[in-house]
Amino acid sequence: MNTLPEIASQIRRDIVRMVHAVQSGHPGGSLGCADYFTALYFDVMKRNPGFSMDGIGEDVFFLSNGHISPVFYSTLAHSGYFPVTELSTFRKLNSRLQGHPTTHEHLPGVRMASGSLGQGMSVAIGAALAKKLNNDPHIVYSLHGDGELDEGQNWEAIMFAAHKGVDNLIATVDLNGQQIDGPTKKVMSLDNLHAKYQAFNWEVLEMDGNDMDAVVEGLNKAKTFIGKGKPIVILMKTIMGKGVDFMEGSHEWHGIAPNDEQLAKALAQLPETLGDY
Repeated sequence: MNTLPEIASQIRRDIVRMVHAVQSGHPGGSLGCADYFTALYFDVMKRNPGFSMDGIGEDVFFLSNGHISPVFYSTLAHSGYFPVTELSTFRKLNSRLQGHPTTHEHLPGVRMASGSLGQGMSVAIGAALAKKLNNDPHIVYSLHGDGELDEGQNWEAIMFAAHKGVDNLIATVDLNGQQIDGPTKKVMSLDNLHAKYQAFNWEVLEMDGNDMDAVVEGLNKAKTFIGKGKPIVILMKTIMGKGVDFMEGSHEWHGIAPNDEQLAKALAQLPETLGDY
């Protein structure tokens, strides 16, 4: 059986190969979040082998920053939602693997379309409230970008979740400090997010998103606050482009594809563990 770091390495290989093949996509944030997705889908989340849109009787996940679809698609494929070979259709005409996840493509594992930023928090809160109405004890997980928090809808939703005591939600914010136009501190400073979420009456945790043990520990710690009256947020510090040295920490790799030479350099740094598609 492959270890979680081995699975994450293969997912990172998939990301750079998928984006390179069509010279389109978002590798930076995808690489940074590979450890989170691996821990969530292969260890922490309690999910059913099959897939139903209602998600009753299982934990569910919503990706709000949908531009990091490469890491999402690779994770879904390797965790059994659809064949790994389908990754070769990424961003091609008539593919179910569009640049941003969509629901009309009926791709197993995708529960919301997330092309427009800022909407995932509202959707996740709605799903969490639905679980409460259905007396379903399972958890709703969601992932959001730090630059995405520039969207005001997030803060309305954050306020609403605390007011309604949505304590079956674990939202994670990817704090890589980069967005498409540059560092977040220059585009729109987020200042002290920990204090802001606390002021909105959320339970706030922090973790290193590029240390697999820390991610598993952080997600499991967050689960201990389920049912205690407050929504939960994890502020996850990551490095954009993690795993590929020339991509790491640069906003320039938010949405550009590697050329042939760069692909070769990237793959040399990422061990093939599950087999390339």
